[in-house]
Amino acid sequence: MKFSRNLNMTSGNPTKLLFTFAIPMLIGNLFQQAYSLADSIVVGHFVGANALAAVGATSSTTFLFFSVCSGIGSGSSVVTSQYFGAGDARKTKSAIANSAYLMFAAALIMGLAAYIAAPSVLRLLETPEEILPDAVAYIRISCLGVPLVAVYNYASSMLRALGDSRTPLFFLIIASVLNIVLDVVLVYCFHMGVVGVALATVIAQLVSGASCLMYAFRYNPYFLLSKEDWQPDRKMMAHALKLGLPMAMQWSMIAVSTSVLQRFVNSFGPAAMAAYTATCRIDQLLQQPYGSVNAALATYTGQNYGARRMDRVKDGLRHGMMMCAVFTLVMMIAMQLFGNQIISIFVREEEVIRIGGTALRITSWFYIFLALIYMCRGVLNGVGDALFSFINGVVEVACRILLPVWLVTIPTMGMWAIWWTTAATWTISGLTCLVRYMHWRHKAGKKAEAADET
Repeated sequence: MKFSRNLNMTSGNPTKLLFTFAIPMLIGNLFQQAYSLADSIVVGHFVGANALAAVGATSSTTFLFFSVCSGIGSGSSVVTSQYFGAGDARKTKSAIANSAYLMFAAALIMGLAAYIAAPSVLRLLETPEEILPDAVAYIRISCLGVPLVAVYNYASSMLRALGDSRTPLFFLIIASVLNIVLDVVLVYCFHMGVVGVALATVIAQLVSGASCLMYAFRYNPYFLLSKEDWQPDRKMMAHALKLGLPMAMQWSMIAVSTSVLQRFVNSFGPAAMAAYTATCRIDQLLQQPYGSVNAALATYTGQNYGARRMDRVKDGLRHGMMMCAVFTLVMMIAMQLFGNQIISIFVREEEVIRIGGTALRITSWFYIFLALIYMCRGVLNGVGDALFSFINGVVEVACRILLPVWLVTIPTMGMWAIWWTTAATWTISGLTCLVRYMHWRHKAGKKAEAADET
């Protein structure tokens, strides 16, 4: 008898289900943050500041190229979760098979495109010439490894669509540990510099991905695919693309807008740049719980939408917001009381600590809107609202590009426009997400009434 950890989320307490799914996701996200931090530490200590700057300079560019693969993966995951929730085993298996075609095709195309375009994009972002060779080498190896990394992304996204967030966590831990070990071996022992760091990540992801996929094919009954399941289904792939491409566009636009905002930050000098970097790292950690509940809510919504349980879809948002509200309150109090001390973990300069602490006290008042973004996004992605992703991306781009230009004209605003832009972006984007959710809920209610009448 095959063993699997699939979780049917169409019945049971929503809070318990979301919590059960989200905790492994959170642990996995924290492990990802840990090995990203390890990459920076190894490069900074064993290679030098320029190498560290080269790795850092590629982050937004890499995110831009990877966003298409991530979007296709998310779209495929929604389709799979909806069929699983509907109890249609045949179509669930077909979705798993057809997702493989889409995800690996996207990975090959984007990996090749990134390899060719990397130097031009990095120059467009005004990457300093002294770090450009290392930056190009790092991003090219990372992007050529996209098809290998896609093995893990495919296996984990399909398992999560079936409600199994624990199995991908186990293999992500393997990847994290292996990545850190390979970092030290390739960089410290073999002196491979940034090339070693990039290779370490690709190799670790390949090993964990292949192991995760073999586990799924051996123990999960939905991965026991027949020749019929592997038949290409154009309609199903078109559905996944319809959902995934807007998500890819959303993340691409966010990557571009973040790069534009970074250039605005640079205009205020090193202290503001350092404070912004520190607050961004804190925000990244802070958003891990929101992102974990978001992923749980997307799967929960997808399954219940497939099962036509609209009452549970609506309950999911309410329970997700209650969970995030508790965390938001705790974090807001922590930032208000200990903002300077938290910044001091990252830097020692008093001016940077002062700027960063004040910045955290500004943005922490708006964490509830950040929670609203993640929760509404989880529901709307789960029901397959493709247009929402595009709308949300446009709003965030407009805010990050236009708000700084306007805010900086306000007397005494100065560099604080950086963090007020972040706060205003969260607020406007959160309210936009809520309006879009209410619009979807109204339409879903009308459809349910029409179905009852017939």
